[in-house]
Amino acid sequence: MSRVLAFLRFWYEFIVGEDWAVAAGVVCAIGATALIASAGVPAWWVMPVAVVAILAGSLARAVHRSR
Repeated sequence: MSRVLAFLRFWYEFIVGEDWAVAAGVVCAIGATALIASAGVPAWWVMPVAVVAILAGSLARAVHRSR
């Protein structure tokens, strides 16, 4: 059982890492892409916009924490 827990802890740390908000933003962006695509609308633009927004938010939080 300890190997299973170690495996799960590794993946949690790898995906979530130090900033859970980035992981949550990516999950939300994937969900938004799926919803938009299922409505028949081209959704190729959702992920690039989400990446820029998530990166900007992460950078802003990091700058704010360093002050």
